Amino acid sequence: MKNILAKIFYPVIAIASLLGLINSPLALFSGILFAFFFTSPLKKFSHKLIHYLLKFSIIGLGFGMLIKETLTTSANSLSLTFLSITLTIGLGLLLTRLLKIDLKLGYLITSGTSICGGSAIAAISSVIKANGKTISIALGVVFLLNAIALFTFPVIGHWLELTQHDFGLWCAIAIHDTSSVVGAALNYGDEALKIATTVKLSRTLWIIPLSIFSLFVFKTKGQKIKMPYFILLFIAAIIINSFHLIPLTITSVIVLISKRLLVLTLFIVGTTISFKDLKSTGIKPILLAIFLWVFISVFSLVYITY
Repeated sequence: MKNILAKIFYPVIAIASLLGLINSPLALFSGILFAFFFTSPLKKFSHKLIHYLLKFSIIGLGFGMLIKETLTTSANSLSLTFLSITLTIGLGLLLTRLLKIDLKLGYLITSGTSICGGSAIAAISSVIKANGKTISIALGVVFLLNAIALFTFPVIGHWLELTQHDFGLWCAIAIHDTSSVVGAALNYGDEALKIATTVKLSRTLWIIPLSIFSLFVFKTKGQKIKMPYFILLFIAAIIINSFHLIPLTITSVIVLISKRLLVLTLFIVGTTISFKDLKSTGIKPILLAIFLWVFISVFSLVYITY
């Protein structure tokens, strides 16, 4: 009976997400609730679906952005990006040793927190040769905090009366995964969404130097470093829109579809959260993730505000 209900509810919520009947926080919450009661009928393919849907969505959002604004935003956020990444990685390595957490697990959680959540974990795990269980635990912890951030950040942003620019920048720095960054900014405003997307994707490029650093930390040889090539397509979309090579009526539709796909992505992210894995993880990795998340959130907020 549970399998039948799962096969009914899953497509219904997915279609509701695509039609814009539910917003990003509700989509994520629906996914988490679904994971609590049911097993996803697409469990084996969920992470790949998230991977591709997120890329398509981000590229599509590029058709609503202009190159001059994008370059200005990226340049202005460079110092904050550098400081937040280096300080978080340093603190993460220190806390991993102090809490006596498995080095690879602690490093993956640190990488996911400092750069871009699941994408960083996926890239770095191949470099340091982490096993499946370690990767699953790191993803589970990071996705759980992503879910909390998606609900809490807009509330805090409105409470502190952050501008759309400041909120978009804060989201991009302090929320782990790109899907949750965009999801939180999506309902805050169009400017917040553009800022958050631009800064987060420029931050994603830091996977490359972190991968090189990881080779030295773990003394691994012969590992390939993955370049996030979809960012080049995102830039191409911005250039196409900036020079008006495609009519506004078409680009507007592309942006709308991209936003809907992001809401669907958040629902699927919610369905991947494994309460069983989180329960078996123990408290220390979760404490590490929370400490790092609080640090990067407070540090970036203070930097942006003052």
